[in-house]
Amino acid sequence: MTTRHSFHEQLESLQRDLLRMGVFVSEAIEKAVQSLARLDIPQARAVIEGDDTVDRMLIDIEKRCLQLMALQQPMAIDLRTIGTALKIVTDLERMADHATDIAEVTQKLAGEPLIKPLVDIPRMSVLAREMTREALDAYVREDETAAREMIEKDHEIDALYRAIFDELVELMQSNPAVVLQATLLLHVAMSLERIGDHATNLGEWTIYLLTGELEELNN
Repeated sequence: MTTRHSFHEQLESLQRDLLRMGVFVSEAIEKAVQSLARLDIPQARAVIEGDDTVDRMLIDIEKRCLQLMALQQPMAIDLRTIGTALKIVTDLERMADHATDIAEVTQKLAGEPLIKPLVDIPRMSVLAREMTREALDAYVREDETAAREMIEKDHEIDALYRAIFDELVELMQSNPAVVLQATLLLHVAMSLERIGDHATNLGEWTIYLLTGELEELNN
């Protein structure tokens, strides 16, 4: 086996593990929001415990990327491929942190009924997970158009966040007794908005991989 062939096999292995990390993170987001909607404390605890798994995935992929750079001294597109993987796993790890934040809100609300049924928060979660899946798919297929298109969903997430913010502020103004829970739900919405921003970053890193140009696309 040639050194070059071995190098590309290692890159493909990195990519597979990166995708597994993406699936794990997307499921953590879904489970965190489900735990909140159902006030399911065991599920929230499982999300929080799963954050250690994400951290281990991050460390493993980072270590392998750095080893490839040190031992193979890649140039041009191969160097961008490794650099992009490093950036993507960092964003995925931060998304998992936000999922953990949501699960911690569930724990804080243990035994307390929700002040209103959750509608827009689950919608934000669905959009964020769709963005993540589409961004990683664009990355694997090296599809610049798909990467640009998925970023448009971040505008929908931002619109839902503004709607949630306005609704919860109005609730707090009309009923001071709900201020604490409404503040926690605002924190959840903000976490999902930040997850959308990180999903946008995934698309931007794919575009960088393919073009060599860094673009800010979530303005």
